[in-house]
Amino acid sequence: MRLISSGEWSTISQLTWIKSFGRLGVTNRMIVDAEIDRIVMRSADLTRLPVLLRTALVAGLVFLIAGAGFFAWRWYSRPTTLTIAVGSFDGEASRVMSALASKFAQQKAPVRLSLVEARNALEAASVFSAGKVDLAVVRGDVVDPARAQAVAIVAQSVALLVAPPGSVITDMAGLKRVAVGVINGETNKHLIKALTDEYGLAQAGVTFRDLAPADIRRALDAKEVRAILIVMPLSEKYLSLLRGLFPQSAKAGPVLIPIDQAGSIAGKERAYESFDVPKGTLRGAPPNPAEDLTTLRTSFYLVAQKKLDKEVITDLTETLVNARRDLVAEYPLLVQVKAPDLEASAYFPVHPGAAAFYNGTQESFLDKWGNIIFLVPMIAGGLASVLAAAWKFMRAGTPLTRKAALDGLYELSRRIRVSRSVAELEEIEENIDRVLEGQRRKAAAGEEASQDVVALNIAAHRLENLIHDRRIALSAAGRPEST
Repeated sequence: MRLISSGEWSTISQLTWIKSFGRLGVTNRMIVDAEIDRIVMRSADLTRLPVLLRTALVAGLVFLIAGAGFFAWRWYSRPTTLTIAVGSFDGEASRVMSALASKFAQQKAPVRLSLVEARNALEAASVFSAGKVDLAVVRGDVVDPARAQAVAIVAQSVALLVAPPGSVITDMAGLKRVAVGVINGETNKHLIKALTDEYGLAQAGVTFRDLAPADIRRALDAKEVRAILIVMPLSEKYLSLLRGLFPQSAKAGPVLIPIDQAGSIAGKERAYESFDVPKGTLRGAPPNPAEDLTTLRTSFYLVAQKKLDKEVITDLTETLVNARRDLVAEYPLLVQVKAPDLEASAYFPVHPGAAAFYNGTQESFLDKWGNIIFLVPMIAGGLASVLAAAWKFMRAGTPLTRKAALDGLYELSRRIRVSRSVAELEEIEENIDRVLEGQRRKAAAGEEASQDVVALNIAAHRLENLIHDRRIALSAAGRPEST
């Protein structure tokens, strides 16, 4: 669109003054209005721009739409990265989750993991409760279930009270006035309290000392502690770790102390459940324990913030289950990964996104993409209209169709009536000649019917008569050559 020039503004101003203050009849007022409209429309006519400039404008619009569509697609298809806090006393949990994160990236999963390492499960729970991460691997007895929703159970750990080989301590009553070493005591505070309350250990003079795994052997040898409390998965790696804390003997192994009131504790503390350690877990011959041993078990959960989108957690759960199958041979601990309790009364409520995956109620393809499928034809129709308009815009000024040619000739009739000089009439005659020449070429090429050419010739003949009459009128007015 070009701007109205100063000369055209001057002409419009003069015509407006004449229309407002001049003594004009109705016909002359219409002529003045038509001239003002012609000047304004001439400046607003985009098709008067050069073809190259119009092509550049349309190409720029196409690139703009294509670029916006590309960036929208990239934004929609980008993977969601979730931060996850994880920690354990031996670092195994961090290694497993790091392997899972790498597998997610390798599979180009829609969800990725960014690890935030913690010293232990308690610290991971603290970071999660503060809202600093999206996910966490936490033990069920160290995080408030009201603040989290379960995605999966990633491991289950058993509480083991163990005395050195040959010890006379064989039950909880034998712990009277004994110091018990606790591996990762900070995380096991809740468990210690549950045992103390159930068995009255405080009144019995039982004390608990926080010890690192490397200090256990020395503390046992020095009689600083008479038993140890450890919470660990019953996997071969951790069983070997437990055996290594005590002197090896072919005849006697470590003494496992049963927690026979496990059922009562589990009834009060829902983070725990009663569990029987199978016969021969520590050693097969002679079996140790000699019979199934009652104790407590707690679970490690992968938990998510309640605010996380349901679809994101569904994708996370599905990706986790698929990646687990590929990594279980390298990381045997992953064999324990399973669905959490899906009941409404579960200790840890399950996240709706995880529940949708486990229950097989994920959104179907049509449920998920139905709206887009419905909108695509509408968008395509709109784009087709835009492209058609752009094509018409680019071809403006090229040889006209019959209807466009006739419209152009009829437009010239209005210009003839308001023309004020012979020079303008000559310009109009040249326009008529160009239209007729273009139509003649198209007729010769077989692109126009003969009746179309006849109609154009009739319209052109009428215009020639109008030009002749206007020349006479201009001559009568005494201004045959100038405006």
